[in-house]
Amino acid sequence: MGSHRRSVPSGFDRGAGAALCALTTATAVLGAVPAGAAPHGDTRTEVDRLYEEAEQATEAYNQAHERAGTLRRQVDDAQDHIARLQQRVNTMREGLGSLAGAEYRSGGIAPVVALLLSSDPDDYLDKATTLGRIDARQAARLTELQRTLRALAQERAETVRKLADLERTRKDVASHKRTVEKKLGRARTLLDSLPYAERLAYGRASRDGRIDLSGLIGFGAPNARAAAAVAAARSALGRPYVWGASGPSGFDCSGLMQWSYARAGIQLPRTSQEQRYAGRQIPLAEVRPGDLVVYRSDAGHVGMYVGNGQVIHAPHPGAPVRYDPVGMMPIASVTRV
Repeated sequence: MGSHRRSVPSGFDRGAGAALCALTTATAVLGAVPAGAAPHGDTRTEVDRLYEEAEQATEAYNQAHERAGTLRRQVDDAQDHIARLQQRVNTMREGLGSLAGAEYRSGGIAPVVALLLSSDPDDYLDKATTLGRIDARQAARLTELQRTLRALAQERAETVRKLADLERTRKDVASHKRTVEKKLGRARTLLDSLPYAERLAYGRASRDGRIDLSGLIGFGAPNARAAAAVAAARSALGRPYVWGASGPSGFDCSGLMQWSYARAGIQLPRTSQEQRYAGRQIPLAEVRPGDLVVYRSDAGHVGMYVGNGQVIHAPHPGAPVRYDPVGMMPIASVTRV
């Protein structure tokens, strides 16, 4: 997802500027003054800010969504394991019951009967072992049952914890989703307030570069997989930006990178922050096709360098996957997968 962020004068206080833009825009939208009274430049700046914040929330959503999926798989696996352990416990108890019944019928007092009826099996087993009341065969079976019961209890406790984590993560996902939708909705309202020609220009324009990298050419891809990832990214040109999506019909910024490299047989992590460390970081001067270019200090946006001073990326809602100058906004790092 792109943060369609335009360049600002050196020394500009971003926090104060964003607050001023938000106040100006809110006044116009709420109708305290005519909507046209707010300068169009302020409106575009506010849209840029909303897109950047929505992108940050989108990456947080992606991370929470991925964690929820991992936790769901872990819970499913744990529940399967618990079922197998329970079946094993049932089988062992049946076997011990048969053994105890035989001893009882022969007139003996079966320790296993007392154990199975005991409110504290561990304590009973320890005492019975100390008193020598259990023969070797019974002791082996009871020890195995004891270990299995402990494993079952631990597994159940761990699963309860994971279920609680999953519920918290689901709430995080829903919260991030609401944040993204709210900010994108506000951005759309502001864009709709612009004259038609300016709306078109905003959607077509590349983000202003902070540094001139137009002469950065680079060589070919460093390996066959990087070349395959570039080919995949190029095949996605023109597909829509869809926040939280990783293809094939739509993408956000990190989703496009993950999908493109998956076509090359490499599984990248889901978010731009994680993708930043998915390989070896290299100097910008050494960038080659297939390298991931991560933007802004928060690593909130990512694109793929494809040569000739350009990246392919999924910019923001309303702007399809496209080429843009590699220096379209501040570069945080370059990663070679």
